[in-house]
Amino acid sequence: MNMQLFSRIVACCLLLTPFLATADAASCLLAIDIGHDRSAAGAKSARGKPEWFFNNALARLLYQRAIEQNLQAILINPSGASIRLSDRPQLAQAAQASCLISIHHDSVQAQYLLPWNWNGNALRYSDRFRGYGLFVSGKNPAFAESRKIAHDIADSLLQNHLSPSLHHAEPIAGENRPLLDPQRGIYQFDDLVVLRQANMPAVLVEAGVIVHRDQEREVSTPDQQNKIVEAILAAFRLHCRRQTPS
Repeated sequence: MNMQLFSRIVACCLLLTPFLATADAASCLLAIDIGHDRSAAGAKSARGKPEWFFNNALARLLYQRAIEQNLQAILINPSGASIRLSDRPQLAQAAQASCLISIHHDSVQAQYLLPWNWNGNALRYSDRFRGYGLFVSGKNPAFAESRKIAHDIADSLLQNHLSPSLHHAEPIAGENRPLLDPQRGIYQFDDLVVLRQANMPAVLVEAGVIVHRDQEREVSTPDQQNKIVEAILAAFRLHCRRQTPS
């Protein structure tokens, strides 16, 4: 990508905290990636809502709460433009982020999806699996710190009575991901582009399984969104302390 094009992408695809120019921002800044985009919106929920809308709502709440708590943060691709996966870690790097969190909502393999009708629409659902999932890449240069951040997020979620889904470790096509921590729902997925191309610690958060009919509703409630947001921010604060020289 030439520098002129990249500058245009930076201008349109980053929402910067008003404190970005401060010294603290350069030392500890949270990059929040809104997974997918409007034209390639990810999974479709049990009631037919594209994943991007769930991701956008949760990522914006995370950004808002970060600013309210005087934490430095940026939103990557707030407009939902069609950008490459590799652009996302580059945008985080351009903003000198010290941590990247990619916000997603989960689905299941096609063989678990069942037909149903919702408001006159023929859709598919699966109530087989529910829960959050956390992904890190062994190809990320800050793999150890990525695992620590994922560990801290999971501990907060568990304390708030949220449980992980372990279905991505199932030995079937499309899954079979190494489960680094079954209790905490932390997976290793080396080739996730957003994680492996980041030059800072990076974690992909699957906030819940939106093809599950009950969980689709739960992940849109303020109670559950707040639990996920506060878990990420608590982990980010611990990360910042580890980055601060004693």
